[in-house]
Amino acid sequence: MAEIIAIANQKGGVGKTTTTLNLAYSLHQLGKKVLTVDFDSQANLTCCYGIESPNFIETNIAHLMMAKMEEQELPDKTTYIKSAGGVDFIPSSISLSVVDATLRLEMGSELMLSSILEELRGDYDYIIIDTCPSLGSLTINALAAADKVIITVNPQLLAMMGLQDFMKTVKKIKKRINTRLEVAGILLTMCDSRTNLCKVLKDQVYDEYNQVAPIFNTTVPATVKV
Repeated sequence: MAEIIAIANQKGGVGKTTTTLNLAYSLHQLGKKVLTVDFDSQANLTCCYGIESPNFIETNIAHLMMAKMEEQELPDKTTYIKSAGGVDFIPSSISLSVVDATLRLEMGSELMLSSILEELRGDYDYIIIDTCPSLGSLTINALAAADKVIITVNPQLLAMMGLQDFMKTVKKIKKRINTRLEVAGILLTMCDSRTNLCKVLKDQVYDEYNQVAPIFNTTVPATVKV
């Protein structure tokens, strides 16, 4: 049975997609069977897998979500699960933004993604969800489906300010919707250790959240090479 991990933060540009992609391939290299889910209407993860025109994909996560809301049977998994370099993925498209708006009117809408992924748990060791930069219906769906969440944070002031709100959201979802949800850890990304601001904000994360959630010892440096 797969462990479902959401990579999340309400702030954009903090390395969620890059973390999802590299974590998936790292687990694959360890011999694990991995599925990633692009749950962002910008479809950046889908593009990272080499799909240049995600909006022309016949079946993507938006179609699956709409099928669940309409209580229709899902298509065969071979029609929507793609593969690249040994890692499977479910692509996204701009249509997911329509799903986001529709979810707000649906009864039990926060469990739609969970019902899709539960049918795939037996096929994988890990399912990793790349989330959108908001605290809307899509992110709530991802957290409701996940066993664990990795919170990516780059040491900048605005990202730090949003972390507290996100932690409150995780706590509410654990209490009200998904009791198994745990914070796997806070991952500091895009760290430029040469700057004093980066050092100060890293220390602030440790001081404020070390007793609340695990903080990964590994930090992801900023590099122009990548």
